[in-house]
Amino acid sequence: MATRWNERLRARMFRSARLNLTLFYLLTLLAFSVTLSVGVRVFAEYELNRSFAAQQGEFRELARSGLSLLVPHPEDDFQDAQTYHAQVARRNLNNDLLILNLAALIVGGLVSYWFAGRTLKPIAQAHEAQARFVADASHELRTPLANIRAENEVFLRQKEFSEADTRELIQSNLEEVQRLEHLSRDLLALSQYGLADLPKEVITVKSAVKEAVTQTDHLCKTKSVKIKRQLSEGAVRANRESFVRLLVILIDNAVKYGPEKGTIYIAGAQHSASYVITIRDEGNGIDSKDAPHIFERLYRGDPARANTTSGYGLGLALAQEIVQAHNGSIKAYNSPQGGAVFSVQLPLNRQTA
Repeated sequence: MATRWNERLRARMFRSARLNLTLFYLLTLLAFSVTLSVGVRVFAEYELNRSFAAQQGEFRELARSGLSLLVPHPEDDFQDAQTYHAQVARRNLNNDLLILNLAALIVGGLVSYWFAGRTLKPIAQAHEAQARFVADASHELRTPLANIRAENEVFLRQKEFSEADTRELIQSNLEEVQRLEHLSRDLLALSQYGLADLPKEVITVKSAVKEAVTQTDHLCKTKSVKIKRQLSEGAVRANRESFVRLLVILIDNAVKYGPEKGTIYIAGAQHSASYVITIRDEGNGIDSKDAPHIFERLYRGDPARANTTSGYGLGLALAQEIVQAHNGSIKAYNSPQGGAVFSVQLPLNRQTA
């Protein structure tokens, strides 16, 4: 109920913002149109008066040459004709400018409304994504907190409890606290990567992969997973900690969604001015309905699969943030050989490119 109310409130807020922005655009366009019309009117009046003055000068010359003998009071008749035609010309010009401004008002209103929608669209999308992210993050934070509270309440209802029971409760609470720490760490990292200017250095890809494999060695051993590497020489300019963390995230993801006693294949080679690293597992691959969303924050795909896999769905979102902070790109697809492939493309260090 609250979510639906928030959605209606957000829709009303952006609708109001769009109308206000439309009004601003329209007033700006109208001010420009009126200013231009006044300028045209003044310029036309000036040219008209100059033309009439020149005509009067020519008419006086004709009058001196004998026209007055044929037409009595020729100058008065000519001035009356000039005045009449000037009034008609001014009236027609005023009508034309009025029609032009009305047309600008109508067309400008429609165009302004469209432009306002285009202007606010990315803001609305970002606001919607932020609201969804906050809601999902709140849900993820609420779950371990609820578990801690429930376990402690059940434990305190017991009249007697042993030291083993106490240790088991504390151990369970510590596991939940650890989950909260991981979640808060990843959320903080996600907020920082978009803003921080990471210090970079020249890093050989082989050394970074070796460090990432060392960090994930324990995880691989728990599922008897092997890692095979085939990397060509190459170096990138990157932040070492972030680069290694990127590789750890992708290896961790491959271990989680790959089979036990499977193999993870890490390959890398230079392509033009970039170095491309691919990490492939032997799992079931990426479901077609999940493919467009796997890099979204807190997205975990199939609920049944998510319940059997630890994590919060922040790893791949964090990986994408790291890649973007290094001016690179990341994509995921299914391998013809089976399993999912994550491909990371980073600019080569210029000295080695």
